[in-house]
Amino acid sequence: MNFRIALIALGAAASGLALPAAAQEWYAAGSIGYVLQNDSSNSGATGAFATGNGAPVIPFGTAIAAGTPYGWETEFDNGYALSGEFGARYANGFRSGVELVYSKAEVDTHSGVNVAGTVIDGVDAAVLTGSATQLGATVGQVVALPDGDELESTSLFANLYYDFNRDGLISPYVGAGLGYSDVSVTYRPSGVGIIGDSESKFAYQLKAGATWSVSERIDLYGEAAYRATEDVELQNQLFPGTLNIENTQTVLSVGARYRFGS
Repeated sequence: MNFRIALIALGAAASGLALPAAAQEWYAAGSIGYVLQNDSSNSGATGAFATGNGAPVIPFGTAIAAGTPYGWETEFDNGYALSGEFGARYANGFRSGVELVYSKAEVDTHSGVNVAGTVIDGVDAAVLTGSATQLGATVGQVVALPDGDELESTSLFANLYYDFNRDGLISPYVGAGLGYSDVSVTYRPSGVGIIGDSESKFAYQLKAGATWSVSERIDLYGEAAYRATEDVELQNQLFPGTLNIENTQTVLSVGARYRFGS
């Protein structure tokens, strides 16, 4: 689905979150978060192509059939997230909102490149480039050096929360949201372009946190959120094939909420 269309659809869906009770109070919130991006077991299938010079393990010109499975592991560094939300509180303890989130995490390393179940980290990297001349560096050595490799997500969620002990100084809450994410992935280890594209995917999140009411209008809050999208399927730029990339993360955030009143 086109991401712009998804934004419009989610805006309409968020309007439908209004519970039978009328909005008691409107609010706007913003937060900054620490992203624990989970590692990705990338997997895909090749198109038909002939290998470069990976002799003596894989001779030059070895035919790889279309549909051959391949993949590798990607480990991410921790990243950051920024979010803004506009919503409403209801007299029955529920709260709903529309949240825009941006997150980014850089790649720490790639490893375990395999084709048809055989790990080829020790084979000369020319095997995947189509080069007849060996490069003098193995596949494992090349992919272990990220060069601007990263995963970015821009997401829009329609959220529903329930606040416990809402009249108290500290109010715990739980929440969940559905939405869409535009996920951009860059894999170019050692400057070799492999993945560089984006795709919009269905996303969801689960939240738990606590609100501290510091004044009549201002709240501070801290929360933990688990966010995930469907696997992102992108075209391989190095050799024919597609690659599915996992995108799940845990985000620890702190923020502030301003309540406008009814």
